[in-house]
Amino acid sequence: MEYLFEHRDKVRDYECDLQGIVNNANYQHYTEHARHEFLLANGISFAELHKQGIDCVVAKIEMRFKVPLRSRDEYAVRINMVKEGLRYIFLQDIYRLPDNTLCLKAKVEAVCLINGKLGDTDILMKALCKN
Repeated sequence: MEYLFEHRDKVRDYECDLQGIVNNANYQHYTEHARHEFLLANGISFAELHKQGIDCVVAKIEMRFKVPLRSRDEYAVRINMVKEGLRYIFLQDIYRLPDNTLCLKAKVEAVCLINGKLGDTDILMKALCKN
Protein backbone atom coordinates (compact mmCIF):
# COMPACT_ATOMS: atom_id res chain seq x y z
CA MET A 1 0.00 0.00 0.00
CA GLU A 2 1.16 3.53 -0.67
CA TYR A 3 0.89 5.92 2.24
CA LEU A 4 0.17 9.64 2.40
CA PHE A 5 2.17 10.26 5.57
CA GLU A 6 4.59 8.67 8.01
CA HIS A 7 5.21 9.66 11.62
CA ARG A 8 8.19 8.13 13.47
CA ASP A 9 8.55 7.76 17.20
CA LYS A 10 10.03 5.54 19.93
CA VAL A 11 8.37 3.44 22.65
CA ARG A 12 8.81 4.87 26.12
CA ASP A 13 9.33 2.56 29.13
CA TYR A 14 6.14 3.63 30.91
CA GLU A 15 4.02 2.54 27.90
CA CYS A 16 4.86 -1.13 28.53
CA ASP A 17 3.03 -3.55 30.79
CA LEU A 18 4.44 -6.24 33.08
CA GLN A 19 5.07 -8.50 30.08
CA GLY A 20 7.51 -5.94 28.70
CA ILE A 21 5.37 -5.13 25.67
CA VAL A 22 3.45 -1.99 24.79
CA ASN A 23 0.07 -1.99 26.50
CA ASN A 24 -2.68 -2.30 23.91
CA ALA A 25 -4.28 1.05 24.84
CA ASN A 26 -1.11 2.92 23.88
CA TYR A 27 -1.46 1.93 20.24
CA GLN A 28 -4.56 4.11 20.12
CA HIS A 29 -2.44 7.01 21.43
CA TYR A 30 0.15 6.33 18.73
CA THR A 31 -2.44 6.37 15.94
CA GLU A 32 -4.16 9.49 17.28
CA HIS A 33 -0.91 11.42 17.60
CA ALA A 34 0.07 10.42 14.06
CA ARG A 35 -3.31 11.63 12.69
CA HIS A 36 -2.79 15.00 14.38
CA GLU A 37 0.73 15.26 12.95
CA PHE A 38 -0.57 14.29 9.50
CA LEU A 39 -3.19 17.04 9.58
CA LEU A 40 -0.76 19.63 10.97
CA ALA A 41 1.69 18.77 8.19
CA ASN A 42 -1.13 19.63 5.79
CA GLY A 43 -1.98 22.95 7.45
CA ILE A 44 -5.02 21.66 9.36
CA SER A 45 -5.23 22.41 13.09
CA PHE A 46 -7.86 20.83 15.35
CA ALA A 47 -7.69 23.90 17.59
CA GLU A 48 -8.42 26.24 14.65
CA LEU A 49 -11.22 23.99 13.41
CA HIS A 50 -12.78 24.02 16.88
CA LYS A 51 -12.74 27.84 16.89
CA GLN A 52 -14.73 27.65 13.64
CA GLY A 53 -17.29 25.32 15.23
CA ILE A 54 -15.93 22.20 13.50
CA ASP A 55 -14.99 19.22 15.66
CA CYS A 56 -13.64 16.08 14.03
CA VAL A 57 -14.31 13.11 16.28
CA VAL A 58 -13.64 9.38 16.15
CA ALA A 59 -16.78 7.34 15.52
CA LYS A 60 -15.26 3.85 15.28
CA ILE A 61 -11.89 2.15 15.65
CA GLU A 62 -10.80 -1.32 14.56
CA MET A 63 -7.35 -2.53 15.58
CA ARG A 64 -5.62 -5.76 14.63
CA PHE A 65 -2.52 -6.52 16.64
CA LYS A 66 0.18 -8.43 14.78
CA VAL A 67 3.56 -8.23 16.58
CA PRO A 68 4.12 -6.36 19.87
CA LEU A 69 6.38 -3.38 20.26
CA ARG A 70 8.77 -3.33 23.21
CA SER A 71 10.51 -0.64 25.22
CA ARG A 72 12.83 1.58 23.17
CA ASP A 73 11.61 0.13 19.85
CA GLU A 74 11.46 2.70 17.10
CA TYR A 75 8.34 2.61 14.97
CA ALA A 76 6.57 4.36 12.12
CA VAL A 77 2.86 5.04 11.88
CA ARG A 78 1.94 5.14 8.20
CA ILE A 79 -1.35 6.72 7.16
CA ASN A 80 -3.71 6.60 4.27
CA MET A 81 -7.09 8.37 4.22
CA VAL A 82 -10.26 8.15 2.14
CA LYS A 83 -13.63 9.87 2.37
CA GLU A 84 -16.81 7.79 2.31
CA GLY A 85 -19.94 9.90 2.61
CA LEU A 86 -19.68 11.85 5.87
CA ARG A 87 -16.87 9.63 7.18
CA TYR A 88 -13.15 10.08 6.91
CA ILE A 89 -11.49 6.68 7.00
CA PHE A 90 -7.91 6.64 8.29
CA LEU A 91 -6.03 3.44 7.45
CA GLN A 92 -3.08 3.34 9.80
CA ASP A 93 -0.35 0.74 9.99
CA ILE A 94 2.39 0.68 12.61
CA TYR A 95 5.74 -0.80 11.62
CA ARG A 96 8.69 -1.55 13.89
CA LEU A 97 11.89 -0.03 12.58
CA PRO A 98 14.37 -0.65 11.12
CA ASP A 99 13.12 -4.10 10.02
CA ASN A 100 9.65 -2.84 8.90
CA THR A 101 7.79 -5.55 10.78
CA LEU A 102 4.04 -4.89 10.74
CA CYS A 103 2.86 -4.52 14.34
CA LEU A 104 -0.66 -3.09 14.01
CA LYS A 105 -3.33 -2.46 11.40
CA ALA A 106 -5.95 0.12 12.37
CA LYS A 107 -9.02 1.51 10.66
CA VAL A 108 -10.25 4.73 12.26
CA GLU A 109 -13.53 6.29 11.16
CA ALA A 110 -13.98 9.98 11.95
CA VAL A 111 -16.89 12.35 11.38
CA CYS A 112 -17.25 16.10 11.72
CA LEU A 113 -19.62 17.87 14.04
CA ILE A 114 -20.42 21.36 12.81
CA ASN A 115 -21.73 23.52 15.63
CA GLY A 116 -22.56 20.32 17.49
CA LYS A 117 -24.41 18.58 14.65
CA LEU A 118 -23.22 15.87 12.30
CA GLY A 119 -22.33 17.55 9.05
CA ASP A 120 -20.23 17.45 5.93
CA THR A 121 -17.16 19.51 5.35
CA ASP A 122 -14.38 19.16 2.85
CA ILE A 123 -11.81 20.69 5.22
CA LEU A 124 -9.92 17.41 5.73
CA MET A 125 -9.94 16.79 1.98
CA LYS A 126 -7.14 19.38 1.80
CA ALA A 127 -4.85 16.69 3.21
CA LEU A 128 -5.81 14.29 0.44
CA CYS A 129 -5.56 16.89 -2.31
CA LYS A 130 -2.02 17.89 -1.29
CA ASN A 131 -0.80 14.33 -1.63
